[in-house]
Amino acid sequence: MSPILAFFIGAALTVPAVLLGQRALRWRARNRADDGGEDTTVNTVSQVLHLVTQGSPTGIAVINRGGNVVLSNARAHDMSLVHDGSVNPRVLEVASQVFEDQEEHVLDLDLPQRTTGNRIRNVRALVAPLTLTDNSYTIVYGSDESENVRMESARRDFVANVSHELKTPVGGISLLAEAMLQDPTDPEMVEYFGTKLHKEAHRMGEMITDLISLSKLQGAEALPDMAPVRVDDIVDDAVARNLVTAENHGIELTRGQRLGLRVMGDRAMLTVAVSNLITNAINYSPSGQPVSVTQKLVRDNVVLIRVTDRGIGIAPEDQKRVFERFYRVDKARSRSTGGTGLGLAIVKHVVANHGGSITLWSRPGTGSTFTIELPVYDPEASSRTEREE
Repeated sequence: MSPILAFFIGAALTVPAVLLGQRALRWRARNRADDGGEDTTVNTVSQVLHLVTQGSPTGIAVINRGGNVVLSNARAHDMSLVHDGSVNPRVLEVASQVFEDQEEHVLDLDLPQRTTGNRIRNVRALVAPLTLTDNSYTIVYGSDESENVRMESARRDFVANVSHELKTPVGGISLLAEAMLQDPTDPEMVEYFGTKLHKEAHRMGEMITDLISLSKLQGAEALPDMAPVRVDDIVDDAVARNLVTAENHGIELTRGQRLGLRVMGDRAMLTVAVSNLITNAINYSPSGQPVSVTQKLVRDNVVLIRVTDRGIGIAPEDQKRVFERFYRVDKARSRSTGGTGLGLAIVKHVVANHGGSITLWSRPGTGSTFTIELPVYDPEASSRTEREE
Protein backbone atom coordinates (compact mmCIF):
# COMPACT_ATOMS: atom_id res chain seq x y z
CA MET A 1 0.00 0.00 0.00
CA SER A 2 1.39 3.45 -0.90
CA PRO A 3 2.28 5.88 1.91
CA ILE A 4 -0.33 8.40 0.72
CA LEU A 5 -3.18 5.89 0.73
CA ALA A 6 -2.10 4.49 4.09
CA PHE A 7 -1.97 7.97 5.58
CA PHE A 8 -5.42 9.01 4.44
CA ILE A 9 -7.02 5.69 5.36
CA GLY A 10 -5.59 6.14 8.83
CA ALA A 11 -6.86 9.71 8.93
CA ALA A 12 -10.32 8.64 7.78
CA LEU A 13 -10.53 6.01 10.51
CA THR A 14 -9.89 8.67 13.15
CA VAL A 15 -12.56 11.09 11.89
CA PRO A 16 -15.58 11.21 14.21
CA ALA A 17 -18.54 9.24 12.92
CA VAL A 18 -20.83 12.24 13.35
CA LEU A 19 -18.70 14.36 11.02
CA LEU A 20 -18.58 11.62 8.40
CA GLY A 21 -22.33 11.18 8.73
CA GLN A 22 -22.95 14.90 8.21
CA ARG A 23 -20.62 15.05 5.20
CA ALA A 24 -22.21 11.93 3.73
CA LEU A 25 -25.71 13.33 4.16
CA ARG A 26 -24.75 16.58 2.40
CA TRP A 27 -22.96 14.65 -0.37
CA ARG A 28 -25.93 12.34 -0.77
CA ALA A 29 -28.46 15.21 -0.75
CA ARG A 30 -26.48 17.10 -3.37
CA ASN A 31 -26.26 14.09 -5.67
CA ARG A 32 -29.90 13.28 -5.12
CA ALA A 33 -30.81 16.82 -6.23
CA ASP A 34 -28.47 16.61 -9.23
CA ASP A 35 -29.84 13.22 -10.32
CA GLY A 36 -33.47 14.20 -10.14
CA GLY A 37 -34.15 12.52 -6.81
CA GLU A 38 -32.06 9.38 -7.21
CA ASP A 39 -30.39 8.36 -3.92
CA THR A 40 -26.59 8.10 -4.13
CA THR A 41 -24.85 6.74 -1.05
CA VAL A 42 -21.25 6.83 0.09
CA ASN A 43 -20.05 3.28 -0.52
CA THR A 44 -16.28 3.48 -0.83
CA VAL A 45 -13.36 4.68 1.27
CA SER A 46 -12.25 6.94 -1.60
CA GLN A 47 -15.59 8.77 -1.45
CA VAL A 48 -15.21 9.26 2.29
CA LEU A 49 -11.63 10.48 1.88
CA HIS A 50 -12.71 12.92 -0.81
CA LEU A 51 -15.43 14.36 1.43
CA VAL A 52 -13.09 14.67 4.41
CA THR A 53 -10.25 16.27 2.46
CA GLN A 54 -12.25 18.68 0.32
CA GLY A 55 -14.53 19.71 3.20
CA SER A 56 -11.70 20.45 5.60
CA PRO A 57 -11.26 24.09 6.74
CA THR A 58 -7.52 23.33 6.80
CA GLY A 59 -5.52 23.64 3.60
CA ILE A 60 -3.99 20.26 2.68
CA ALA A 61 -1.37 19.59 0.01
CA VAL A 62 0.93 16.60 -0.57
CA ILE A 63 4.18 17.23 -2.46
CA ASN A 64 6.62 14.67 -3.87
CA ARG A 65 10.40 15.00 -4.09
CA GLY A 66 10.10 16.38 -7.60
CA GLY A 67 8.14 19.36 -6.28
CA ASN A 68 4.88 18.21 -7.86
CA VAL A 69 1.47 18.43 -6.19
CA VAL A 70 0.18 14.89 -5.64
CA LEU A 71 -2.97 15.86 -3.77
CA SER A 72 -4.56 19.14 -2.64
CA ASN A 73 -7.91 20.45 -1.52
CA ALA A 74 -9.74 23.67 -2.42
CA ARG A 75 -8.72 25.35 0.81
CA ALA A 76 -5.02 24.95 -0.10
CA HIS A 77 -5.69 26.92 -3.29
CA ASP A 78 -7.57 29.63 -1.35
CA MET A 79 -4.53 29.97 0.91
CA SER A 80 -2.08 30.13 -2.04
CA LEU A 81 -0.22 27.04 -0.86
CA VAL A 82 -0.67 25.72 -4.38
CA HIS A 83 -1.92 27.28 -7.59
CA ASP A 84 -2.80 25.54 -10.86
CA GLY A 85 -0.82 22.45 -9.87
CA SER A 86 2.28 24.42 -8.85
CA VAL A 87 3.61 24.80 -5.32
CA ASN A 88 4.06 28.21 -3.75
CA PRO A 89 7.84 28.89 -4.11
CA ARG A 90 8.26 29.63 -0.40
CA VAL A 91 6.39 26.46 0.54
CA LEU A 92 8.51 24.46 -1.91
CA GLU A 93 11.69 25.88 -0.36
CA VAL A 94 10.62 24.74 3.10
CA ALA A 95 9.48 21.36 1.73
CA SER A 96 13.00 20.84 0.36
CA GLN A 97 14.36 21.35 3.87
CA VAL A 98 11.88 18.80 5.20
CA PHE A 99 13.06 16.23 2.64
CA GLU A 100 16.62 16.81 3.89
CA ASP A 101 16.19 16.80 7.68
CA GLN A 102 12.86 14.93 8.08
CA GLU A 103 11.72 17.55 10.61
CA GLU A 104 8.56 19.68 10.82
CA HIS A 105 8.89 23.32 9.78
CA VAL A 106 6.47 26.23 10.22
CA LEU A 107 6.12 28.96 7.60
CA ASP A 108 4.17 32.23 7.92
CA LEU A 109 2.87 33.65 4.65
CA ASP A 110 1.72 37.25 4.16
CA LEU A 111 -0.43 37.20 1.04
CA PRO A 112 -1.02 40.19 -1.23
CA GLN A 113 -4.59 40.79 -2.32
CA ARG A 114 -4.91 38.76 -5.51
CA THR A 115 -8.55 39.23 -6.42
CA THR A 116 -11.48 41.21 -5.12
CA GLY A 117 -13.39 39.02 -2.67
CA ASN A 118 -10.47 37.09 -1.13
CA ARG A 119 -10.11 37.92 2.57
CA ILE A 120 -7.26 35.53 3.43
CA ARG A 121 -4.16 37.64 4.06
CA ASN A 122 -2.10 35.63 6.57
CA VAL A 123 -1.50 31.87 6.49
CA ARG A 124 0.52 29.62 8.78
CA ALA A 125 1.76 26.50 7.01
CA LEU A 126 3.06 23.41 8.81
CA VAL A 127 5.27 21.38 6.46
CA ALA A 128 6.08 17.87 7.67
CA PRO A 129 7.12 14.43 6.38
CA LEU A 130 4.12 12.41 5.26
CA THR A 131 5.53 9.36 7.07
CA LEU A 132 8.67 8.65 9.07
CA THR A 133 9.45 5.51 7.07
CA ASP A 134 9.33 6.87 3.51
CA ASN A 135 11.05 10.10 2.51
CA SER A 136 9.17 10.44 -0.77
CA TYR A 137 6.44 12.91 0.25
CA THR A 138 5.82 15.94 2.44
CA ILE A 139 2.43 17.20 3.56
CA VAL A 140 1.47 20.83 4.10
CA TYR A 141 -1.26 21.89 6.52
CA GLY A 142 -2.38 25.51 6.16
CA SER A 143 -4.44 27.53 8.64
CA ASP A 144 -5.96 30.98 8.10
CA GLU A 145 -4.38 33.31 10.67
CA SER A 146 -5.76 36.54 9.19
CA GLU A 147 -8.05 37.28 12.12
CA ASN A 148 -5.34 36.65 14.74
CA VAL A 149 -2.87 38.87 12.90
CA ARG A 150 -5.48 41.64 12.58
CA MET A 151 -6.24 41.55 16.30
CA GLU A 152 -2.61 41.61 17.39
CA SER A 153 -1.79 44.46 15.01
CA ALA A 154 -4.81 46.42 16.25
CA ARG A 155 -3.73 46.12 19.87
CA ARG A 156 -0.24 47.40 19.09
CA ASP A 157 -1.42 50.24 16.85
CA PHE A 158 -4.11 51.42 19.24
CA VAL A 159 -1.68 51.84 22.14
CA ALA A 160 0.85 53.59 19.91
CA ASN A 161 -1.72 55.93 18.36
CA VAL A 162 -3.36 56.92 21.63
CA SER A 163 -0.06 57.58 23.41
CA HIS A 164 1.31 59.67 20.53
CA GLU A 165 -1.58 61.51 18.91
CA LEU A 166 -3.53 62.58 22.01
CA LYS A 167 -0.54 64.49 23.41
CA THR A 168 -1.16 67.44 21.08
CA PRO A 169 -4.85 68.15 21.88
CA VAL A 170 -4.34 67.45 25.59
CA GLY A 171 -1.42 69.89 25.65
CA GLY A 172 -3.47 72.49 23.78
CA ILE A 173 -6.39 72.17 26.20
CA SER A 174 -4.02 72.56 29.14
CA LEU A 175 -2.50 75.76 27.73
CA LEU A 176 -5.92 77.24 26.92
CA ALA A 177 -7.16 76.50 30.42
CA GLU A 178 -4.09 78.19 31.93
CA ALA A 179 -4.59 81.27 29.75
CA MET A 180 -8.24 81.53 30.73
CA LEU A 181 -7.43 81.19 34.45
CA GLN A 182 -4.99 84.10 34.32
CA ASP A 183 -7.92 86.51 34.38
CA PRO A 184 -11.18 84.59 34.99
CA THR A 185 -13.03 87.87 35.65
CA ASP A 186 -12.61 89.10 32.06
CA PRO A 187 -15.75 87.95 30.20
CA GLU A 188 -14.20 88.47 26.77
CA MET A 189 -11.15 86.37 27.63
CA VAL A 190 -13.28 83.64 29.21
CA GLU A 191 -15.51 83.50 26.15
CA TYR A 192 -12.57 83.53 23.72
CA PHE A 193 -10.53 80.81 25.38
CA GLY A 194 -13.63 78.89 26.48
CA THR A 195 -14.74 78.64 22.83
CA LYS A 196 -11.32 77.34 21.82
CA LEU A 197 -11.36 74.87 24.73
CA HIS A 198 -14.72 73.53 23.60
CA LYS A 199 -13.47 73.19 20.03
CA GLU A 200 -10.32 71.31 21.05
CA ALA A 201 -12.26 69.04 23.42
CA HIS A 202 -14.73 68.25 20.63
CA ARG A 203 -11.88 67.48 18.22
CA MET A 204 -10.22 65.21 20.80
CA GLY A 205 -13.52 63.40 21.34
CA GLU A 206 -13.85 62.82 17.59
CA MET A 207 -10.27 61.56 17.43
CA ILE A 208 -10.89 59.08 20.25
CA THR A 209 -14.06 57.86 18.54
CA ASP A 210 -12.22 57.40 15.24
CA LEU A 211 -9.32 55.64 16.97
CA ILE A 212 -11.70 53.18 18.59
CA SER A 213 -13.48 52.59 15.28
CA LEU A 214 -10.18 52.03 13.49
CA SER A 215 -9.02 49.66 16.22
CA LYS A 216 -12.19 47.60 15.82
CA LEU A 217 -11.80 47.50 12.05
CA GLN A 218 -8.19 46.36 12.28
CA GLY A 219 -9.14 43.40 14.41
CA ALA A 220 -9.75 44.36 18.04
CA GLU A 221 -13.20 42.88 17.47
CA ALA A 222 -14.32 40.03 15.24
CA LEU A 223 -15.80 40.98 11.90
CA PRO A 224 -19.60 41.32 11.96
CA ASP A 225 -21.81 38.76 10.31
CA MET A 226 -22.10 39.70 6.65
CA ALA A 227 -25.43 39.82 4.84
CA PRO A 228 -26.54 40.84 1.32
CA VAL A 229 -26.92 44.63 1.16
CA ARG A 230 -27.97 46.89 -1.71
CA VAL A 231 -25.24 49.20 -2.98
CA ASP A 232 -27.92 51.78 -3.85
CA ASP A 233 -28.94 51.94 -0.17
CA ILE A 234 -25.30 52.41 0.93
CA VAL A 235 -24.82 55.30 -1.50
CA ASP A 236 -28.18 56.88 -0.59
CA ASP A 237 -27.33 56.81 3.13
CA ALA A 238 -23.84 58.21 2.57
CA VAL A 239 -25.11 61.03 0.37
CA ALA A 240 -27.86 61.90 2.88
CA ARG A 241 -25.27 62.22 5.67
CA ASN A 242 -23.35 64.83 3.69
CA LEU A 243 -26.12 66.93 2.11
CA VAL A 244 -26.09 69.65 4.79
CA THR A 245 -22.29 69.92 4.75
CA ALA A 246 -22.30 70.16 0.96
CA GLU A 247 -24.93 72.90 1.02
CA ASN A 248 -22.95 74.85 3.62
CA HIS A 249 -19.90 74.70 1.34
CA GLY A 250 -21.90 75.67 -1.75
CA ILE A 251 -21.16 72.30 -3.37
CA GLU A 252 -23.59 70.32 -5.51
CA LEU A 253 -23.60 66.67 -4.41
CA THR A 254 -24.90 64.29 -7.10
CA ARG A 255 -25.25 60.55 -7.44
CA GLY A 256 -25.22 58.40 -10.55
CA GLN A 257 -27.58 55.76 -11.90
CA ARG A 258 -28.90 53.07 -9.58
CA LEU A 259 -27.85 49.57 -10.65
CA GLY A 260 -29.76 47.37 -8.19
CA LEU A 261 -26.62 45.42 -7.27
CA ARG A 262 -25.93 43.80 -3.91
CA VAL A 263 -22.74 43.00 -2.02
CA MET A 264 -22.11 40.75 0.96
CA GLY A 265 -21.23 43.04 3.83
CA ASP A 266 -22.16 45.18 6.80
CA ARG A 267 -24.35 48.11 5.74
CA ALA A 268 -23.30 50.45 8.55
CA MET A 269 -19.57 49.93 7.97
CA LEU A 270 -19.83 50.36 4.19
CA THR A 271 -21.95 53.49 4.62
CA VAL A 272 -19.26 54.99 6.87
CA ALA A 273 -16.61 54.22 4.24
CA VAL A 274 -18.48 55.90 1.37
CA SER A 275 -19.54 58.79 3.62
CA ASN A 276 -15.92 59.42 4.64
CA LEU A 277 -14.91 59.64 0.98
CA ILE A 278 -17.70 62.15 0.28
CA THR A 279 -16.77 64.22 3.36
CA ASN A 280 -13.14 64.25 2.24
CA ALA A 281 -14.14 65.35 -1.28
CA ILE A 282 -16.28 68.20 0.08
CA ASN A 283 -13.56 69.43 2.45
CA TYR A 284 -10.96 69.58 -0.33
CA SER A 285 -13.18 71.16 -3.00
CA PRO A 286 -13.69 74.88 -3.61
CA SER A 287 -17.16 76.35 -3.37
CA GLY A 288 -19.27 75.85 -6.47
CA GLN A 289 -17.50 72.69 -7.67
CA PRO A 290 -19.54 69.45 -7.82
CA VAL A 291 -18.90 66.17 -6.04
CA SER A 292 -20.37 63.01 -7.60
CA VAL A 293 -20.91 59.41 -6.48
CA THR A 294 -21.32 56.80 -9.22
CA GLN A 295 -21.47 53.02 -9.62
CA LYS A 296 -20.24 50.71 -12.35
CA LEU A 297 -20.32 46.93 -12.88
CA VAL A 298 -17.09 45.41 -14.25
CA ARG A 299 -16.12 41.81 -15.06
CA ASP A 300 -19.74 40.83 -14.23
CA ASN A 301 -18.77 40.25 -10.59
CA VAL A 302 -17.23 43.48 -9.26
CA VAL A 303 -18.97 46.77 -8.51
CA LEU A 304 -17.05 50.04 -8.49
CA ILE A 305 -18.20 52.89 -6.22
CA ARG A 306 -16.52 56.12 -7.31
CA VAL A 307 -16.40 59.45 -5.45
CA THR A 308 -15.13 62.22 -7.73
CA ASP A 309 -14.34 65.86 -6.93
CA ARG A 310 -12.97 68.85 -8.82
CA GLY A 311 -10.85 70.02 -5.93
CA ILE A 312 -7.18 70.78 -5.28
CA GLY A 313 -6.01 67.29 -6.19
CA ILE A 314 -3.21 65.28 -4.58
CA ALA A 315 0.46 65.36 -5.58
CA PRO A 316 1.98 62.05 -6.78
CA GLU A 317 4.32 61.84 -3.77
CA ASP A 318 1.35 62.09 -1.40
CA GLN A 319 -0.96 59.64 -3.15
CA LYS A 320 0.68 56.52 -1.69
CA ARG A 321 0.38 57.88 1.85
CA VAL A 322 -3.16 59.27 1.97
CA PHE A 323 -4.50 56.05 3.55
CA GLU A 324 -2.01 56.17 6.42
CA ARG A 325 -3.29 57.07 9.88
CA PHE A 326 -3.04 60.81 10.65
CA TYR A 327 -1.43 61.65 7.30
CA ARG A 328 -2.73 64.96 5.93
CA VAL A 329 -2.01 66.30 2.46
CA ASP A 330 -2.91 69.87 3.51
CA LYS A 331 -2.41 70.27 7.25
CA ALA A 332 -3.77 73.80 7.35
CA ARG A 333 -6.99 72.81 5.59
CA SER A 334 -7.36 69.75 7.85
CA ARG A 335 -7.15 71.94 10.94
CA SER A 336 -9.75 74.34 9.57
CA THR A 337 -12.20 71.52 8.80
CA GLY A 338 -11.61 69.76 12.11
CA GLY A 339 -10.44 66.50 10.52
CA THR A 340 -8.76 63.80 12.60
CA GLY A 341 -6.63 62.34 9.81
CA LEU A 342 -8.26 58.93 10.26
CA GLY A 343 -11.09 59.03 7.71
CA LEU A 344 -9.26 57.45 4.78
CA ALA A 345 -7.54 54.90 7.03
CA ILE A 346 -10.99 53.80 8.19
CA VAL A 347 -12.14 53.52 4.56
CA LYS A 348 -9.12 51.36 3.70
CA HIS A 349 -9.78 48.88 6.51
CA VAL A 350 -13.55 48.71 5.94
CA VAL A 351 -12.98 47.85 2.28
CA ALA A 352 -10.26 45.30 3.12
CA ASN A 353 -12.55 43.60 5.64
CA HIS A 354 -15.10 43.16 2.86
CA GLY A 355 -12.63 41.51 0.50
CA GLY A 356 -12.38 44.61 -1.66
CA SER A 357 -9.80 47.22 -2.57
CA ILE A 358 -9.58 50.99 -2.93
CA THR A 359 -7.65 52.98 -5.51
CA LEU A 360 -6.95 56.66 -6.09
CA TRP A 361 -6.59 58.73 -9.25
CA SER A 362 -5.66 62.37 -8.77
CA ARG A 363 -4.03 65.31 -10.52
CA PRO A 364 -3.10 68.54 -8.75
CA GLY A 365 -5.45 71.35 -9.72
CA THR A 366 -7.86 68.97 -11.46
CA GLY A 367 -9.41 66.82 -8.72
CA SER A 368 -9.45 63.29 -7.36
CA THR A 369 -11.40 60.06 -7.78
CA PHE A 370 -11.47 57.41 -5.06
CA THR A 371 -12.74 54.02 -6.28
CA ILE A 372 -13.96 51.23 -4.01
CA GLU A 373 -14.05 47.74 -5.58
CA LEU A 374 -16.34 45.16 -3.97
CA PRO A 375 -17.36 41.65 -5.06
CA VAL A 376 -20.98 41.49 -6.22
CA TYR A 377 -23.19 39.14 -4.22
CA ASP A 378 -24.24 36.15 -6.34
CA PRO A 379 -26.96 34.10 -4.58
CA GLU A 380 -26.55 31.22 -7.04
CA ALA A 381 -22.81 30.98 -6.37
CA SER A 382 -23.42 31.11 -2.61
CA SER A 383 -25.99 28.34 -2.94
CA ARG A 384 -23.53 26.21 -4.89
CA THR A 385 -20.86 26.76 -2.26
CA GLU A 386 -23.20 25.71 0.54
CA ARG A 387 -24.13 22.55 -1.36
CA GLU A 388 -20.48 21.70 -1.99
CA GLU A 389 -19.69 22.06 1.71
